[in-house]
Amino acid sequence: MYLASVGPLRTPLRRVPGNVVALGIVSLVTDVSAEMVTAILPLYLVFGLGLNPLQFGLLDGLYAGATAVLRLVGGHVADRWRRLKTVAGIGYALSATSKLGFLAAGSTVPAIGAVLAIDRAGKGIRTAPRDALISLSGPPETMGRSFGVHRALDTVGAFLGPLVATAVLWASLNDYNSVFVTSFCLAACAVILLTTLVRDRTPQPSPAPTQLPVFGLLRDRDFRRCCLWAAALGLLTITDSFVYLAVQRRWDITTSLFPLLPLGTAGTFLLLAIPLGRLGDRIGRWKVFLAGHLALILALLLICGPTGTWWLVLALHGAFYAATDGVLPAAVGPLLPEHLRASGLAVLQTGQALARMAAAVMVGLLWTLWDLRPAILTITLALLAVTIAAAVLKPLEVRR
Repeated sequence: MYLASVGPLRTPLRRVPGNVVALGIVSLVTDVSAEMVTAILPLYLVFGLGLNPLQFGLLDGLYAGATAVLRLVGGHVADRWRRLKTVAGIGYALSATSKLGFLAAGSTVPAIGAVLAIDRAGKGIRTAPRDALISLSGPPETMGRSFGVHRALDTVGAFLGPLVATAVLWASLNDYNSVFVTSFCLAACAVILLTTLVRDRTPQPSPAPTQLPVFGLLRDRDFRRCCLWAAALGLLTITDSFVYLAVQRRWDITTSLFPLLPLGTAGTFLLLAIPLGRLGDRIGRWKVFLAGHLALILALLLICGPTGTWWLVLALHGAFYAATDGVLPAAVGPLLPEHLRASGLAVLQTGQALARMAAAVMVGLLWTLWDLRPAILTITLALLAVTIAAAVLKPLEVRR
């Protein structure tokens, strides 16, 4: 039975389509799997293998940017086939299979990079068709709430992932292979849940099916400006792993507690994702999106400043994601025709992924050349300038 067949759910997920909740459950289980690996990788690579910030930045950039081109492929193929669920399922299955690659990679850094690329390739293929499914599963006026609910369920998985990884490491006497095997099993379960719980949504057919107007969407002024500003902000967004490494260094947090740092981000994200999604529906999603970047700026300034606490930094980091991760596709979705919804979101997300890949390498390089504090402070001030410019120019001033 498809969970989507029960229709909109009541309290506490009032007026949220069942298909959105089903996709959220799939993302929850997938994120438990993914965050198990993500939580231990910085610890393993930096403290275990001794990578310097630049080397880690290259790997982290690969992790952030390997999805870029395949987001376009996933979005285009999903729209071309009009099989959003099938293409998303291929992406989920590819990421699940990649978890076994860590067993073979061992401590070889190039091999680990290849496995990370395959894992992120799966994410790149699935993200646009999954978000298109969410946007097509309910009315446009509640899209912010739908994305908020999905991201909240996704974040439950992100919250549980580090806990599960820590428990597995403790039970297996710090055997990293046990974490990878458990991660694979959970990812495989997510693929099964997608198959059984989620109902496909067929976009309206294209009025000109022989054309391939994916990049032609950029001729739309509002959409083009959103893509450019999202990429510009992404270019100055410090990736999660560097934030956690900076927090660990700033407050001298022990390595045994390092895998638990993402819990602070995930917990705040979980609390705020739905309220901020609803707020975006009411006051404008672009405003909430930019407010999220202000939260990130404040968090980074606390890392560089003489005062502040690590838990406040993580809370602000979670607020940043709650205000941006689901709010941006909810803002851009209504600008796109249904038959190109997945492709359009893929164009948006590809720009962000490439920008964040460059950001990771840039942070690693500046950290290596200048040390932590001046590197983060320089990027933070640049991010503040771009955020102010995006607020003044308002690419979505008449759109929610």
